[in-house]
Amino acid sequence: MLKGISPLLSPELLKILAEMGHGDELVIGDANFPAQSMGQRCVREDGHGGVELLDAILSLFPLDTFVDAPVNLMQVVPGTMDGEPPIWKQFQATVEKHQPGTAFGQVERFAFYDRARKAYACVATGERSLYACIILKKGVL
Repeated sequence: MLKGISPLLSPELLKILAEMGHGDELVIGDANFPAQSMGQRCVREDGHGGVELLDAILSLFPLDTFVDAPVNLMQVVPGTMDGEPPIWKQFQATVEKHQPGTAFGQVERFAFYDRARKAYACVATGERSLYACIILKKGVL
């Protein structure tokens, strides 16, 4: 155990967060997201939700301030749901808590998959909410 670091952050995930450099991207995928087949590195966090992991990660992870939208969500496929996924408000509140004023973008589903394949790492969560996939671009301290 380490003081001041969330126990949700496994040693493997802490190592990945420390290795990442400015501009590298981290994908947090929901339980339906094919994280294992996406990136070069995949960390399994199946017992945890997306919001709680996002909160733990952002306690250590600076978001990129040199891009318009350092946080990107998987865009809702037309006709699959009415309105915005409820979890997006929770994601926005969590990001706002750590880095106020951060802009969010949306990426079409297959473009999101393409971007995830190029990401530094993917985190597979147990999050069961629909469209609970998010990409974070690392910034500098």
